[in-house]
Amino acid sequence: MSVNIHEEITRLIQYGLQKNLLTKWDIDVVRNKLLEVLELDECIMVEVKEENLEHPAAILDNMLDWAAKNNRIAENSITYRDLFDTKIMGCFASMPSEVNRTFYDHYQQSPQKATSYYYKLSKDIHYIRRDRIAKNERWVTNTDFGELEITINLSKPEKDPKAIAASKSLKESNYPLCLLCKENAGYAGRINHPARQNHRIIPVELQEELWYMQFSPYVYYNEHAIVFASEHTPMHISKQTFKRLLAFVEQFPHYFLGSNADLPIVGGSILTHDHFQGGYHEFPMAKARINKLFSLEAHPDVKAGIVHWPMSVVRLQSSHHASLVEAADFILKKWKSYSDQSAGILAFTDQTPHNTVTPIARKRGDLYELDLVLRNNRTNSKHPDGIYHPHAEVHHIKKENIGLIEVMGLAVLPGRLKDEMSLVAKGLVQNNLSEVASRHDQVKKHVKWAEKIKKKYPHIEAENVQSILQQELGLVFATILEHAGVFKQTAEGQLAFSRFMNSLNEE
Repeated sequence: MSVNIHEEITRLIQYGLQKNLLTKWDIDVVRNKLLEVLELDECIMVEVKEENLEHPAAILDNMLDWAAKNNRIAENSITYRDLFDTKIMGCFASMPSEVNRTFYDHYQQSPQKATSYYYKLSKDIHYIRRDRIAKNERWVTNTDFGELEITINLSKPEKDPKAIAASKSLKESNYPLCLLCKENAGYAGRINHPARQNHRIIPVELQEELWYMQFSPYVYYNEHAIVFASEHTPMHISKQTFKRLLAFVEQFPHYFLGSNADLPIVGGSILTHDHFQGGYHEFPMAKARINKLFSLEAHPDVKAGIVHWPMSVVRLQSSHHASLVEAADFILKKWKSYSDQSAGILAFTDQTPHNTVTPIARKRGDLYELDLVLRNNRTNSKHPDGIYHPHAEVHHIKKENIGLIEVMGLAVLPGRLKDEMSLVAKGLVQNNLSEVASRHDQVKKHVKWAEKIKKKYPHIEAENVQSILQQELGLVFATILEHAGVFKQTAEGQLAFSRFMNSLNEE
């Protein structure tokens, strides 16, 4: 089907008007910007029928097909298409000063209105690609620790082999220094760095320091925000971290905010730029009850307890901001030097530290709350990837680090599982797992697990196989979180956890 590019330009302008990305006074300028990007010398005015589109993906796909056919992009591949459609949507992007002013005008009414405006803008301008996020598979699984949230991540595009090859011949660039740096806003991108012409960031003051807020383009949950330092400085958990987290939830009380740990294996994918993740979502861990209360003699106005959760979580609550910071810093310092040989916990190997925390802050009415998830990144010969990391027996499902989002009870499982589970389902329903595995190498790693499922559920049929596999994937995720827990869910493990908590009151 041939594309009338002038029709698509008019459709996109109509979409922009409907989403308040421009007004009638901006039409000529935006149209001329689009003509420039598309390398067209003139405009042919056409009429189009009125549409109410949720997102511009269908229009952009037509434009990209036209661009590929008319040599406006080097390759008709996902990398080059993404670079070009971001450039197109950049024509609708307001100046940062205007976005900031509108955000803080809304903030005067309520913090919730401000983030809601900014989230809508990020989606409407196609920085958050709703068409891709809709592909993610989501469900909840009931476990002993409450409902866990599971997603199979299908929104991140596969790496483009041609673009990978082309990027090897590119001159090395250190601009922007990383994917989080503020210089990404408005950047045209290149083969090995995403375009961000439609990206705007919001300045936020934390502890008299300039930080910025943006949304994750992959939004794993509602209003999935990233708050990052204005300078490219490495991740570091300290007393200042707790101050910043609480300062943020004071300004945005409907959000939680947390930090990945600052050590390899137990940290996130970016350790080189200090940042937090937050959003307008109540995670399973936030709903978990306190199993056992402890008093902190040095901090009597702070309530402390162990959370009923597969990982090892200390929850602190107080109406006093400063008291909570002091208590959290006290526990962090204790934990960083804490060893318990009988529980397999060593704080150091020679001079290399192993203990840190994944902290999460939230506000509950008048109370401030900090969850400190105890982490240790030690390895040994049995677990070379990490003792408190997904163990080998679950690597067929997930072997990546357990970061902040998963710590809180939302599994982000690899996209490969969609096709692999479809084949496992076929083998279970037809009762020929071995045969399916012999024809499909990617199923072999799942056979042992699938055989156990077959024994557990005697009547597996086409109608129930999907829900059975979803339930079992959720239970594997609960096991993964238990692997990452430093104090195990056994009588001995919980006794060891109590020993650590009691040590907080010892001189």
